[in-house]
Amino acid sequence: MASANTHTYRTGLRWTGNLGSGTSTYRAYERAHEVSAPGVPVLLGSSDPAFRGDASRWNPELLLLAALSECHMLAYLHLCAVNGVTVTAYTDQAAGTMTQTPDGGGHFTDALLSPVVEVADEATVEKATALHADAHRLCFIASSVNFPVRHAPTVTVRPLG
Repeated sequence: MASANTHTYRTGLRWTGNLGSGTSTYRAYERAHEVSAPGVPVLLGSSDPAFRGDASRWNPELLLLAALSECHMLAYLHLCAVNGVTVTAYTDQAAGTMTQTPDGGGHFTDALLSPVVEVADEATVEKATALHADAHRLCFIASSVNFPVRHAPTVTVRPLG
């Protein structure tokens, strides 16, 4: 039986790229698919365009990078809330690098999160900056990957009101 601190997630995946002849050749099929989970909208996916994918759909590499960015933000906002730092805005432009191997596989070699945070009080800028390290340590996704996830935060002041 799972403990109260164990969480299970379930997703579904359905390939929608059979053009009539299945995977009879490398070029005979689309990489299109649908990702689903209970209670959330279907996410349209494909492979990266470099691998014959559809650039208008999410690919696994983008989803991994988005998960890192989202997880960091959620951990960070929690830490700010419990440490007296009022965040008034948060954006991130994340970047990741994947290196392909000669056998056609590959792996991420690093990711860089570049959060731009606005806080309500000038006196909390230093604390707001420091909390990024704690957020990284607490992020479930960053703790699960085997490549470095770096941070280049910017914190400015925008008072409430």
